[in-house]
Amino acid sequence: MNLRTMVLGLAMLASGAFTTLAAHADPDLDRLMKNPANWASQAGDYANHRYSPLKQINASNVKNMQVAWTMSTGVLRGHEGSPLVVGDTMYIHSPYPNKVIAVSLKDQTFKWMYQPQQDDQTVSVMCCDTVNRGVAYGDGKIFLQQADTTLVALNANTGDVVWTAKNGDAKKGETNTNAPHVFGDKVLTGISGGEFGVRGRIIAYDIKTGKPAWTAYSTGPDNEILLDPDKTMTWTDGKMMPVGRDSSVKTWKGDQWKLGGGTTWGWYAWDPKLNLVYYGSGNPGTWNPTQRPGDNKWSMTIFARDLNTGMAKWVYQMTPHDEWDYDGVNEMILADLTIKGQQVPAIVHFDRNGFAYTLNRVTGELLVAQKYDPAVNWADHIDMKSGKPVRNVAYSTQAAGADHNVKNICPSALGTKDEQPASFDPNSKLFFVPTNHVCMDYEPFEVDYTAGQPYVGATLSMYPGPKDPGVGGVNQGKTVENAMGNFIAWDAAKGKIVWSKPEKFSVWSGALTTAGDIAFYGTLEGYLKAVDLKTGKELWKFKTPSGIIGNVFTYEYEGKQYVGVYSGIGGWAGIGLAAGLKKSTEGLGAVGGYHELAKYTALGGTLFVFALPEKS
Repeated sequence: MNLRTMVLGLAMLASGAFTTLAAHADPDLDRLMKNPANWASQAGDYANHRYSPLKQINASNVKNMQVAWTMSTGVLRGHEGSPLVVGDTMYIHSPYPNKVIAVSLKDQTFKWMYQPQQDDQTVSVMCCDTVNRGVAYGDGKIFLQQADTTLVALNANTGDVVWTAKNGDAKKGETNTNAPHVFGDKVLTGISGGEFGVRGRIIAYDIKTGKPAWTAYSTGPDNEILLDPDKTMTWTDGKMMPVGRDSSVKTWKGDQWKLGGGTTWGWYAWDPKLNLVYYGSGNPGTWNPTQRPGDNKWSMTIFARDLNTGMAKWVYQMTPHDEWDYDGVNEMILADLTIKGQQVPAIVHFDRNGFAYTLNRVTGELLVAQKYDPAVNWADHIDMKSGKPVRNVAYSTQAAGADHNVKNICPSALGTKDEQPASFDPNSKLFFVPTNHVCMDYEPFEVDYTAGQPYVGATLSMYPGPKDPGVGGVNQGKTVENAMGNFIAWDAAKGKIVWSKPEKFSVWSGALTTAGDIAFYGTLEGYLKAVDLKTGKELWKFKTPSGIIGNVFTYEYEGKQYVGVYSGIGGWAGIGLAAGLKKSTEGLGAVGGYHELAKYTALGGTLFVFALPEKS
C-alpha cells in the first residue's frame, strides 16, 4: 500500500483541503466527560475508548476489591449497557419496560424513577431478548430510546418528560434496543428489526426541541441514503473512488432494498474536529442469500457522515452479499495509531464476520484487515486492493442454495464478536476485545415478507468452535477444548493477537481499561474479572448471581474509585435462560453448549458496585 496515501487525511487537514467544519460539543456533556470522576456517556467519551484515567484501583491492589453496594432494577431479563454517573447522581436503566432510575450516590436512595407506558405487543417483535443498551446525557437531559421506537428526553434533575420523538412503527417489526448518542447539538438514534424486513436508518434530532434534523437510510436511492455519487468515496482498486450513481439500488433485485435490513442498533462514534459520525449497518433481509442477488449495498457497511447534514463522506462495506448474518453494527473506535512508521488517524472495527478492520477515519482508506479468531473460515482473507473478502466456497450458503444445510461455518451468526464493546488503552495502544468462539450449521429457505412477521429465511444450529489454538502468553501455545469465548489483546496497527484468555462461554460483556493497568470484563457464568493489561493474567474475580452481559464502568465519588457492572443473563447468547425457552427465538438457532449455563447462573437484574475496602 502507498504509505503516502495512508496519511493523506492528516495532510488534507493541515492544508485546509478537508472542508468539513468542526462542530461544537455540548458544553455540559463535554465538561463532564473530561472529569474522570464521571461516567457521562456509555463509552466514557466520543471515541468509544471505554478507558478511564482513574488508577486508585490498580494491578497491585485490585485483589482486595469487594462489593460496596448493590441495587436491583426490578427486571429479570438481559441487562446490557451500563449506568451513567453525572456528579452525585447515577442513572440506571432496565430492559423492557425500559425504566430509568436516578440514584443518589450519597446514600443510594431514589431521586426519581421514570417508567414508560408501552404496548406489550412490542415484545413479540423484539429479535433477541428485550435488552436496552443504556441512556445518554446531554444539555441537562437524560435520553432514553424505548423499545417501542419512542425517543424520550427527561429532565436530568426531576425525571419530567421534556420532549418525545417517534422514529419507527412496531407494527412493522421496527423496535429499538440501542443507546442514543449525544454528539454536539444533536441526539442520534437508530432502528432494530433486521429480521422483520425493516429498512435501516439513523436519525438525528435537535437536542433542545426533539425536531428531526436529518434521516439517513442504509439502502435505497442516493437522496435517501444521503450520499453524493460524485463525492461520497469508497475503497476500490487500492484507492478511494466515488461510489457512483445509484450505488445501492443497483445491487438489489427490483425493490428488495425496501425490505433491505441494514439496521443501526450499535455503538456510534464522533470526531469533533472532523465533525464526522461513524457507525455500522446490519445484515440485509432476508437471511436467505439466494433471494437477494447482488452486493446488497449499503448493508454491512461503515458510514462516515457529517454531523450537521448527515451526508456520507465515505463508506466501506465489510461483507458484500452477506450469507451468514454478520451484522456490521459493532462499535467504531477512534484512535491515532502508528502504522508503518507513520501516525494515522484511525478507526478500528471488530466485525461480526471475524475480521478486525483498521481504516483511515479521515479518508476511509483500508489499512489493516485480519482475523481476530484463527478459527474464522468463511473467508480466507481480505483482499487489500478491493477491500472484499476472499470467500471459501465450502462455507457459502449462496453456493449451496436454499434447503441445503452448510456445516461448520466459523464464526456463527453470533459473530466473533457481537455488540459487546471492546476497549482501548491509549498507553499501550492495544485493544481489549470480548469475543465468541462459536461455529454453526446454516440452512436457508424461501420466505415471504409480511409486515410485522419474522422475515428470517434460515435455520441455524450453533456450537463450540474447534480447539482454541492458544494464541499469546496466557495460553502459552496450549490448545483449549470447548472454550466458547476469549478475551484478547489486539494490536490494530499490525492486525495481530497479542494475548488471548479463553473462557468457557462467550464473553458477552463490554470491556473497560483503566490507568491502573487493568482490563475488566464479565462472563456469562456471572464472574466479573480483572486481568493484567500486559499479560492477560487474572488478578481478581467475583461471582455475581446471574450472567454478565453488561458493560463494565468506573467512576469516583468523594475521592473513592468504584467499578460497576449489571448482573442479568440474557441477550442472544443467554436468551434461552432469560425467556425461559429451550432454544432461541424461532429461526435464530439454539447454541449447543449454552444449556450448561443453567448450572452456573440464574435470571437476574442487579447492579453491582465494587471498591477497595476502607483502610483500617
